[in-house]
Amino acid sequence: MLIGEIISVALGALRANKLRSMLTMLGIVIGVGAVIAVVALGTGAQQAVKDRIAALGTTLLTVSPGQQRGGGGGIAIQGAVQRLTIDDAKAIDERATNLLAVQPEMRSNQQIVFGNKNASTQIIGTTPNYLEVRKYTLKAGKMFSAADDEGRQRVAVVGNTVVNNLGLTTPEALIGENVRIRGTQFLVIGVLAPKGQANAFQDPDDEILVPINTARFRVNGSDRLQSISALAESEEKIPDAMADIQRVLRRQHKIRQGAPDDFQIRNQSDILATTQETTQVMTYLLTGIAAVSLLVGGIGIMNIMLVSVTERTREIGIRKALGATKVNILLQFLIEAVVLCVLGGVIGIGLGAGGAALMSKTAGYSTQVSTTAVALAFAFSAFVGVAFGVWPARRAAGLDPIVALRYE
Repeated sequence: MLIGEIISVALGALRANKLRSMLTMLGIVIGVGAVIAVVALGTGAQQAVKDRIAALGTTLLTVSPGQQRGGGGGIAIQGAVQRLTIDDAKAIDERATNLLAVQPEMRSNQQIVFGNKNASTQIIGTTPNYLEVRKYTLKAGKMFSAADDEGRQRVAVVGNTVVNNLGLTTPEALIGENVRIRGTQFLVIGVLAPKGQANAFQDPDDEILVPINTARFRVNGSDRLQSISALAESEEKIPDAMADIQRVLRRQHKIRQGAPDDFQIRNQSDILATTQETTQVMTYLLTGIAAVSLLVGGIGIMNIMLVSVTERTREIGIRKALGATKVNILLQFLIEAVVLCVLGGVIGIGLGAGGAALMSKTAGYSTQVSTTAVALAFAFSAFVGVAFGVWPARRAAGLDPIVALRYE
């Protein structure tokens, strides 16, 4: 038999059992679709992190509280997280060199109320230079001033997502209006322009900025900071700036010589590497779970092909009696298995890409379909067809034609 004729016979056998063929492909379709969607979600999250960090600038340094460590083995004491305070931020601003700006911030999740609508968002107490340090711009209104901060004024600058969550179509509609935070009225004086880099983990536009002294006394009731951000003068000055911050905070916290720091100083490269590593591990984990569907689908195909060999024993015997060789029979059943897997892989790729686009559109997740993932999924589905189709094909090819013709 010619190759073209073998392929025609194999496809004819699949068309004769359309429902069984579709159900057999289902495991491969689900497996490939899940892998494509999960990898697209992980790749998109990594790209969103890269874009956001690039938008913040390469000279941004972040100081966060560290674990307080005990003596001897230096093991972190559970729950003993050191504090960063407003005084620490002031000390860095006054004593550290090689810095362009210092911006402290305290964060808390709060429910805000506007008219008959409410939303949960992040309240950030910070200084007027937040826009400069974090690379934000205003879409409407103005930023609060140092005088507002000193006077503990109840003014707020809201993010674009907050405007949408409150059901407003234009940011200007919120300017000059009052929103209630923890029972206190705040006058909205500005709206931030959208960053447009929301991801599965955090939306940078879902926040409200208030003066840090107002947040300290009217919202949080504490001077504890979530972090302190600082801008180094240049990328070359980053090591010197980090050394300055370390020197100031060790003196501020009265840390003895030789004792470990009770704070962490990280630059954007460190944050990017850590976040990418975490996202990658989660992507690998979810991909591994989704890949189990491919294994199950392959076993299903092998099972169905074995059943098919049993059902078509007399057919195989007739073809062998008419001159079909073992290679012809082997190729026929192998082609059937490969076609099922490859066709299932193509459908799965389409469903996975469509699912990723749907997640991006409806849930706001950042997704990016990887060409490499598509190629690997397609190649793997073909490999599954070969790997799980060989045994049934060899079994069919090895049938004795006389025994096959007598089979009932």
